[in-house]
Amino acid sequence: MARGGQGLARVAVVVRAGAAPLWWLGVCAAGIGVLVPGLTGRRIGLSAGAALFVVATAVVAYAGRRRYAALARSAARAGKHDVLQDRAVSVRTWRRGHRWWLLLAFLAVLGSAFAVPAAGGLLLAGCGAGLWLKAAWIGRREQDGDALLWVRVDWLTKNGGRPAGKAVRAYRTTGVAAGDAAPGGTRRKPSALV
Repeated sequence: MARGGQGLARVAVVVRAGAAPLWWLGVCAAGIGVLVPGLTGRRIGLSAGAALFVVATAVVAYAGRRRYAALARSAARAGKHDVLQDRAVSVRTWRRGHRWWLLLAFLAVLGSAFAVPAAGGLLLAGCGAGLWLKAAWIGRREQDGDALLWVRVDWLTKNGGRPAGKAVRAYRTTGVAAGDAAPGGTRRKPSALV
């Protein structure tokens, strides 16, 4: 980076990056798993899966919130030489770095359907839903504070893509108009021409 600037990735975008793959892989695995009678039977499998979905959603959505809040409170303003990473680049980087874990998780929950049909898939889908809720919570914090939260890319890399891991010492902030992602990490809607 020129003149001491850092590459910065949006915190909410990185959190949200795993939501869609986990959700869709989980839904697919649950759909395939329902076709297998399994050891426990479909009714028990679906009941267990529904419970696991709710628990996984809540656990993932609330896990680490204190750490995120502490990093957000101590965030410093981004410098003029810092480089803001595009949303698509952040998402692609996270998904490439986790593709083997996603594949192994999908195969594991698919295999678990022979014991408890659909339960593993619904657990995976619940993790995806929890990440969406966490990104939405970060987005509300960003809107309330009127500032977007960013994490240094090098710290993110050291943490295996976790934006609130031990190597992350602080966040940076920008105004809400910076970057190409809205608060919460969603795609920014193009403004209407007047």
